[in-house]
Amino acid sequence: MKPVLFHIPFLGFGVHTYGVMLAAAFLLALWVALRGARREGIPKDPVLDLWIASLISGIVGAKVLLYLLDFHYYFENPRALFWGLRSAGVFYGGLIAAILVNVWMVWRRGLPGWKLADISAPAIALAQSVGRIGCFSAGCCYGRVTDLPWAVTFTDPEANNITGVPLGIPLHPSQLYMSVADLALFGVLILISRRKRYDGQVFLWYILLYSVVRAALEFTRGDPRGQIDGISTSQIIAAAAFVSAIILFWRLRARGRTAPAS
Repeated sequence: MKPVLFHIPFLGFGVHTYGVMLAAAFLLALWVALRGARREGIPKDPVLDLWIASLISGIVGAKVLLYLLDFHYYFENPRALFWGLRSAGVFYGGLIAAILVNVWMVWRRGLPGWKLADISAPAIALAQSVGRIGCFSAGCCYGRVTDLPWAVTFTDPEANNITGVPLGIPLHPSQLYMSVADLALFGVLILISRRKRYDGQVFLWYILLYSVVRAALEFTRGDPRGQIDGISTSQIIAAAAFVSAIILFWRLRARGRTAPAS
């Protein structure tokens, strides 16, 4: 686990592995999305605009939800806001923010929203898979204590400084669990996209399957991220997303036609 990939002596700072992996995830996902757009006959310019907007809003949304979930701590320790900027944030916060911004842009420009969502779904899953490797390198989103043979032990003090991951203790590699699950989800979504019957189907399958996977793997997480009666905030959001996806599945099938985003 290597939170800092390398240092630049004459500039006095290090290049963080998480940032490099985030950039790689974005570029790889954008490439997948552009290929999908070309296959669907959609110009690349609106796709580029949406993905840039998604990147910015996603980062902001992930940080905002991170701060909201532990509001009292950050209120009492305002300096911790700076350290929070160095962690990954909460993915669902980023996803919700990106969806809201994209819906607004699609509405303003009159774009085929559900078609664009289908194009984006596999790309998002692939970006998550790559991004989780960055999480693993930094030590954020770390797992619970375990004695399983594949447990991982963080030893770099920098990782503890950045994310608070405990050192010298065997933990579930929760980040790698999610990375593998997201990669598998990417493959499933590609298969679904080749057989889809209506626009929106691929994206809703992404929401449905990711919600199940995320809710299950949350039980291996050990980092503080907000809980209500032992249920994490991400599990609550996952349950709401799952129900929403089921309702939207029913509505799109009932219409029997392509439904534009609104």
